[in-house]
Amino acid sequence: MGFKLLLFFEKLLMALPSSWRKAFFSSLATIGYHTSSRYRKVSHQNLDFIFQDTMSEKEKEEITKYAFKNLAFNFLHAMELRNMSKEELKEKITIQNIEAVQKVHAQGRAVIYVTTHYSSWELGGASIGAFIEPLIAVYKKMKNREYEKWLLEARDRFGNISMEKSNVVKPLVKNIKNGVACGLLIDTNINNNEGVMIDFMGHPLRQTSTPAFLARKFNAAIIPVTIRTDDEQNYTLMLFDEIKVEKTDNADADILKATQLQADWLGDLIKREPKFWFWLHRRFKNDHPKIYSDQ
Repeated sequence: MGFKLLLFFEKLLMALPSSWRKAFFSSLATIGYHTSSRYRKVSHQNLDFIFQDTMSEKEKEEITKYAFKNLAFNFLHAMELRNMSKEELKEKITIQNIEAVQKVHAQGRAVIYVTTHYSSWELGGASIGAFIEPLIAVYKKMKNREYEKWLLEARDRFGNISMEKSNVVKPLVKNIKNGVACGLLIDTNINNNEGVMIDFMGHPLRQTSTPAFLARKFNAAIIPVTIRTDDEQNYTLMLFDEIKVEKTDNADADILKATQLQADWLGDLIKREPKFWFWLHRRFKNDHPKIYSDQ
């Protein structure tokens, strides 16, 4: 019943002008901000941890409000992507530094796009598939399988192929060997037996080493990518220059160095424009559980 209501809700909203949909989801975000004390607290705890208690309460409130709004807009963007043409998407997106990918393609190498929960990640992933190249997008299985199907239809509409994390290794390797791109998130909480310890904005943190491992083993290129906006109508897909993975006699050191460079890239993004990152997620709960000890 709940999923049928979602489909009805989608059909109703998509019949409205875009500005009305944005206003509606912005209102939902405001309600969410005022009613969800738990996630307001998580955001403030994350901000205090990362910025070492240097932010004012006003700054933290503004960033947290935007985090709720950004989450609501990502849901809206998924809904719109399910009903959008490639031409309509193109009107929203400007691509910056596509030369970084063209250079890798000219070398006959596969691209590993490393990305993050930053600004409109739903539009960003879809735009890579639509205007640069289709990619294998790795995701974590959701509890609600009907909603998962709904969301993956949006993400895969323009050529991407979503693969669930627990069964992805063999097909991912096969596709990279064949020159197919993949997209990997580097800012999710991971278990203690995964990844490597890096320095993230002055804090020890475990981060996935999969991009560096795959790039080193299969001569692929790590290209960081994210998206941002000034007006929540027009978006810039930002591609960054390749993070190169050395291939010395010490594989572990090579992988650690490249993983640290990815963390530095994300840290720089957050320092420049912190409002765009997803502060509502307990990113640091495994390595720094004391941050959330009162929850």
